[in-house]
Amino acid sequence: MRARQPAPPAADRRGRRRLLLALAAAAAATAGSTRPVQAADLRDLVSTIRNSVLPVGTFGATDSPRFGFRGSGFVVGDGTLIATNYHVLPAFADTSVGPRLAVLVRKVLGAPDVRAARVHASDRARDLAVLKIEGAPLAPLQLAEAGSAREGQSVALMGFPIGDALGFAPVTHRGIIASITSAALPAPTAQSLDPRAVMRLREGNNFEVLQLDATAYPGNSGGPLFDADTGQVLGIVNMVLVKGSRESALSSPTGITYAIPVRYLHELLLAR
Repeated sequence: MRARQPAPPAADRRGRRRLLLALAAAAAATAGSTRPVQAADLRDLVSTIRNSVLPVGTFGATDSPRFGFRGSGFVVGDGTLIATNYHVLPAFADTSVGPRLAVLVRKVLGAPDVRAARVHASDRARDLAVLKIEGAPLAPLQLAEAGSAREGQSVALMGFPIGDALGFAPVTHRGIIASITSAALPAPTAQSLDPRAVMRLREGNNFEVLQLDATAYPGNSGGPLFDADTGQVLGIVNMVLVKGSRESALSSPTGITYAIPVRYLHELLLAR
């Protein structure tokens, strides 16, 4: 019969317990580092993201209305930068002629603040622009890594599809990334073909776009396309496939929308 071993001292037992707890904590931390980003409720994401999606337009003290809505935009970078589409900008955006470029910042109470803006960086070929606004920084949205979009991925887009008809209340649409393909944005007229655009056409230098199975409208242009589970921005809403006239986009939407992948926004921000 084997002799019974004496119990270890209380101090040794406490030391072993601390060691086991430390090993367990280390294992949990290691497992957490490889765990995918935890999904969030879309309702919570919308509640947070909506504060960083802003109407983009022009402001003139003698105009009626004083704020002229042109499209959507969203806060990025240090909180003073607004990403949007290049085609949202007025023709005089880089000059001192005409009404000033501006964005509206909502307040809890009272009328929204009008923030003067200027063009900080632009990529006309990919229809992207970044504006610099005056005043205190706002809450920026988190940009997803370049190339992280996947076909079939659940997404949502946010913007102002009918302008100020609802008092500039942001609207959210949900869908999936139906296809990741390549395209070249057509110039509105032959006069819009600058030397760089001509070179791109000659080289067949198309770029990647995201085709969405989601309904958007012209006022959504420049708004964020984000992952419906994490809220990270995957692209910038750019074009809506319209059947017939532009007005028919409201009465008979096709449900097909295009977005510029966030990789090109990353490049534009880094190049500046």
